[in-house]
Amino acid sequence: MKIDRLIGILSVLLQKDQVTAPELAKQFEVSRRTINRDIEDLCKAGIPIVTAQGFGGGISIMDGYRMDKTLLTSRDMQMILAGLRSLDSVSGSGYYGQLMEKIQAGSSEFINGRDSVLIDLSSWYKDTLAPKIELIQDAIELNRRLKFHYYSPKGETEREIEPYYLIFKWSSWYVYGFCLLRKEFRTFKLNRMDKIIHADSFDRRQEVPMPNLESDEIFPETGIVKAVFEPGMKWRIIEDYGVNSYTELPDGKLLFERGYTDDENLISWLLTFADEVTVTEPQSIIDKLTEIATNISDKYRKV
Repeated sequence: MKIDRLIGILSVLLQKDQVTAPELAKQFEVSRRTINRDIEDLCKAGIPIVTAQGFGGGISIMDGYRMDKTLLTSRDMQMILAGLRSLDSVSGSGYYGQLMEKIQAGSSEFINGRDSVLIDLSSWYKDTLAPKIELIQDAIELNRRLKFHYYSPKGETEREIEPYYLIFKWSSWYVYGFCLLRKEFRTFKLNRMDKIIHADSFDRRQEVPMPNLESDEIFPETGIVKAVFEPGMKWRIIEDYGVNSYTELPDGKLLFERGYTDDENLISWLLTFADEVTVTEPQSIIDKLTEIATNISDKYRKV
């Protein structure tokens, strides 16, 4: 894709004092004319690139700008490379890794090639997730609406959206766009989407608000839960909520107090602790857990 090539060309120019158009064309496997157009695009984007004709000439970044490149230290570049490589873990191909190899070819100590940060964005749904991400990426680039079947705690619906952003947050992938059913911008979880297809083309809206990714905005609190956990569950609480999420009681048990978003998710989480937790508030959660325990007991009593 063109944006990947532009990033690659800029990285090469930041690493080398000067490079020729034929060298770039060979490295990125495109024509010299394409490289010339890419250089023009970089100039339009505000990158001060200069070219020199004749023997010993080539393409370079102005010296004054080069001083600012110290902001892009070796460590910073390693983080960028790790982030780009991580996309391969969900793309189903080695495209980004191959791109990074091209960028790194012939580089100096500016990129040292030592990978100390490894990021894997894949999930248990990797086989089905990669095609969804590719389909949604294409729809965003081509301004095509998406139709899909959506599963949510409130039921199943058929949705059609104008997609604008792919989001990785809270260990999951989401698509953000304008929902034609609700007439507002919404965020949809990819693992809950099925039968995704491209629909009609659409004109991008003049004003597209950036998605608010604050947890309180996406998952507003509806109540406070208080529970006492057995000491052996400390590692689970720390893993899920951190070392400051509980108070250790004199008997070694752990008092947990935290806001929650909805009953279903809270109850599902509490049930993973079996009898290692006792809820003290709110009464509505206690009643639901009691009902579930009674139903489970009755079911297995009949077996």
